[in-house]
Amino acid sequence: MAIDSLGGVAKLTIIPLKKNLTEKDTTVSLDESRKLECQFNPETLTLNKMNEWSFRRDMGDDVPEVIFSGGLSGSLRVSLLFDSTDTGEDVRERYMNLLAMSLVKPSNARDKKGQPHQVMVQWGKFMSFVAVIQSIRQSFSLFKEDGTPLRAQLDVHFRQAWDEKKKGGQNPTSRTEVRSTWVVEQGQRLDWIAYQIYHDSSAWRHLAETNGLLKPNELVPGQILKIVPLP
Repeated sequence: MAIDSLGGVAKLTIIPLKKNLTEKDTTVSLDESRKLECQFNPETLTLNKMNEWSFRRDMGDDVPEVIFSGGLSGSLRVSLLFDSTDTGEDVRERYMNLLAMSLVKPSNARDKKGQPHQVMVQWGKFMSFVAVIQSIRQSFSLFKEDGTPLRAQLDVHFRQAWDEKKKGGQNPTSRTEVRSTWVVEQGQRLDWIAYQIYHDSSAWRHLAETNGLLKPNELVPGQILKIVPLP
């Protein structure tokens, strides 16, 4: 069970980005109004990361030449349970935002080619990364007499969509150097900010003390945080 660094049991948080990150625009802007929080206490959790290799056969040799073709994005598969027996409502209403995140959104570009939202996936101090939803599988196990589903399991496959080591722009997830200030954006949490700056989410205490924050879990957009090296 993961414990949130600001207190309480950590929930899996999925927040769509207002606009997808690109090489030219690396500013992270979260759509907090469509955030989905899920109870998430897995016994095990598997993160996958693969590299791609090609093999060129050489006549007369037992072992082909191995050529590195590049790294593949990491992936995460999670199973999420939703239950609405307490209200009797259609259980799909409880995760409608997640389904919407996987749908293609219209594009204003000339080619008119839309694409689904990139999303920020966060779980306590264990992980925080930008991803796309590769697939969602819904399984229903309880219904009302009229067929309304009351209990569902969602198997969601996330694929990493952004390399945090990339430089440039104003994307906080792309910076590894300690900066003098940090401007808080909508949906950002102090432990998440600490991870982006120091690669250690527990350093939120250091940020709180540096900035005299009496309520570190109540950041507001536009708030300026002073950043100093860890002691």
